[in-house]
Amino acid sequence: MQTPEIIEAAARRLTDEYIFPDKAALATDALTAALSAGDFDALDGPALCTRVTEIFFEHCADKHLRLIWSEEPQDLDESDSDALFNALIVAENHGIRRVERLEGNIGYLDLTLVTDASVGAPAIAAAMELVVNTEALIIDLRANRGGAPNGVQLWCSYLFPDDDTHLNNIYSRVKDGTRQYWTLAHVDGRRYLDRPVYILTSGTTFSGGEEFAYNLKTQKRATLIGETTRGGAHPTEFHVLTPHVVVSIPNARSINPVTGTNWEGVGVEPDVAVSAEEAFEVAYRDARDRIEKSHAAADR
Repeated sequence: MQTPEIIEAAARRLTDEYIFPDKAALATDALTAALSAGDFDALDGPALCTRVTEIFFEHCADKHLRLIWSEEPQDLDESDSDALFNALIVAENHGIRRVERLEGNIGYLDLTLVTDASVGAPAIAAAMELVVNTEALIIDLRANRGGAPNGVQLWCSYLFPDDDTHLNNIYSRVKDGTRQYWTLAHVDGRRYLDRPVYILTSGTTFSGGEEFAYNLKTQKRATLIGETTRGGAHPTEFHVLTPHVVVSIPNARSINPVTGTNWEGVGVEPDVAVSAEEAFEVAYRDARDRIEKSHAAADR
């Protein structure tokens, strides 16, 4: 597939699926004009993807909307696009980089991605079982790049007692319908209840990682510590255009049941604003203080 075909295919996906049709029309017109003017003629694959992504952002200001270059050819057809994400999350241990019981009986989870619940549920259950007996929990999302809404739902479900908490809604343009996400009635293993939870955030925290933080903040189930997150609230589909080029099209948007809005373009603000580098120490110190006070009160 040559450059004109790549641009036309990306524009067609944008027109048919992007969550905001009016912005899609502006971006498509800009792509067509740039193609006609020969602006892409001298660009190789990576440079083409960078320039198209810049045009997308100029008209849509959506950090999920991208043309992505892969040096390694992807042996996938359009029907296998979900395999891109599944292969990534399996290779990265379902986003679970570290699970630890810290001194003071504080649990620590370092999550770099949010796995799809259909493939990652056993890994989530195993991680939660390793921290379930701690007295406070720190969930580190500072390097979290996002993931699957049903994975966010499953992680959150471990922190609530039942299926009565309405976490999020996602409106899909393609399906022209809204799906509600509630905590689950059943999780494998034990839930983490009635103990403090801290979420660490940074300017890198994105997409599904942001939903995880936003859900727990709006439900007052966790204290967010760190930096305002990157600001991407539009669930996305990936479409393979060539073995080296994939277009990422946000075709849905989150609608939080508490706020009626989401974090698109503005990010999730922490409860305690500190640098990302300081976030862990601030959370760990507060957790230890709360545990010590709880023990002292119990001893009276």
